[in-house]
Amino acid sequence: MGVWWWRLLLAALAGILLSPQHCASQKDPKYTFMHNATSAQNISYYDYIIIGGGTAGCPLAATLSQNYSVLLLERGGSPYGNTNITNLAAFGACLSDTSPTSPSQRFISEDGVINSRARVLGGGSCLNAGFYTRASPQYVREVGWDGRVVNESYQWVENVVAFEPQVKQWQTAVRDGLLEVGVMPNNGFTYDHMYGTKVGGTIFDKNGYRHTAADLLEYANPTGITVLLHATVHRIFFRTKGVSRPRAHGVVFRDASGRKHKAYLKHGSKNEIIVSAGALGSPQLLMLSGVGPAHHLRAHNISITLAQPLVGQGMSDNPMNAIFVPSPVPVEVSLIEVVGITKFGSYIEAASGENFAGGSPKDYGMFSPKIGQLSTVPPKQRTPEALTKAIESMEALDQAAFQGGFILEKIMGPLSTGHLELRTRNPNDNPIVTFNYFQDPRDLERCVQGLSTVEKIIESKAFSPFKYENMPVSMLLNITASSPVNLLPKHTNSSLSLEQFCRDTVMTIWHYHGGCQVGKVVDRDYKVLGVDALRVIDGSTFNYSPGTNPQATVMMLGRYMGVKILRERLAAADDESD
Repeated sequence: MGVWWWRLLLAALAGILLSPQHCASQKDPKYTFMHNATSAQNISYYDYIIIGGGTAGCPLAATLSQNYSVLLLERGGSPYGNTNITNLAAFGACLSDTSPTSPSQRFISEDGVINSRARVLGGGSCLNAGFYTRASPQYVREVGWDGRVVNESYQWVENVVAFEPQVKQWQTAVRDGLLEVGVMPNNGFTYDHMYGTKVGGTIFDKNGYRHTAADLLEYANPTGITVLLHATVHRIFFRTKGVSRPRAHGVVFRDASGRKHKAYLKHGSKNEIIVSAGALGSPQLLMLSGVGPAHHLRAHNISITLAQPLVGQGMSDNPMNAIFVPSPVPVEVSLIEVVGITKFGSYIEAASGENFAGGSPKDYGMFSPKIGQLSTVPPKQRTPEALTKAIESMEALDQAAFQGGFILEKIMGPLSTGHLELRTRNPNDNPIVTFNYFQDPRDLERCVQGLSTVEKIIESKAFSPFKYENMPVSMLLNITASSPVNLLPKHTNSSLSLEQFCRDTVMTIWHYHGGCQVGKVVDRDYKVLGVDALRVIDGSTFNYSPGTNPQATVMMLGRYMGVKILRERLAAADDESD
């Protein structure tokens, strides 16, 4: 017993002493355990195989490596050295890159909304707008997490990647406008989720340098982890003979040259394969491995390991709608810093500035058609031709049309859900996904209330310095007539016309989730129901999105489950030694 406790204590002490708070952290860490998959052995053995080096996979691997051998397989490359990822000023450049080697992979849902998924070590934390905020205590209670370990896990993440933003004039005006229209109280700067208006955290430091989930690998035991890049997993292997139910025991993956490699679990009843491939990748890989709806697997000629009709179900994407507000005065470049958390279920956020999308002098940043954000035509009309036309129109605009910012609302939840299916048996191909935006009327009602609040903020006294007051509407419309962005809608019947505005202008804020949900595909320990030695730990397990922005909670979950698994194994070993 004493030996095991000392081992855990030493591992914890090493985690503290080697944490980035206690040593000089390089911007581009030279991980000795990170390699291109082309250098991998044909066959290898580990205690844990983690599929997906994203927002959850990196902290999970770092934690498990303290006591066990871990293989982390990432289908993309490294974020380090890529200024399009690391620099705030280049936000959007990766999202607009549709090449096969891009850190982002564009997909279009069956709803017609253009979207992106990560293909890089660090996952979505390498591509997003950087906002860092925790889930609410109510969310933590409802999913059954241990509150103390949750807080410790958040802090573990925050020591490396979270910062207080330097809030300037435009974001301050949005904050004060929120307070003026009644989104109270003023909660100041906090990572916590609470009703009212607050300044949240950011993963961009004061120099505009992005810190991602990949940075959490600084916590890893370098002798206990192997990270392979450009390693695309094609299938999970299961043992079915001599066992009561299928047992995961290995994976097959291909490197960038197409060469096949196999990795297996070492002997040991507690060793596991953990899928952390994201809300699209995790259900997709389960299906490719024969775990999914039987009729669908047969249609793709996939042998059935376990008929599980709920894999791929419950897909959701929080709808976002935004309004562009041209400013008569210059505004700072800012991504999401301020949020209004309303009691009716809508979150109000904002981004401002020009020239913050890959260096283009005329670009709308996180609302640019270059990254697929096109809301001036309904979703089903967002064709490649429409995107091209919108980009051309944007680049032909007068510079004054780019001075300003966007105030957006996204709804909590959401309540509307869809599903995911395989398109092909190639894991590199996007699956078919439907989100059914606003299918539930309560989602639509929240959008209308959110947009009504945005209108009030734009008309508030606090925001008045950043809104044209005396310019004739005709002149203002002339400046922005060809803009691929939405101005404040003119409506006589607020409710009906705003409902249509919600439907027609819906965009993504990249918070999609579901497909391997707790209680349906995995249990509360994230173990896949009906099979052994397999877990899914990532956003695909969420029944609804945590907090206003999920990345903090996804990173926390990776750490949280790593700690929980280590403690479970310690307790089991302790029992065996008694």
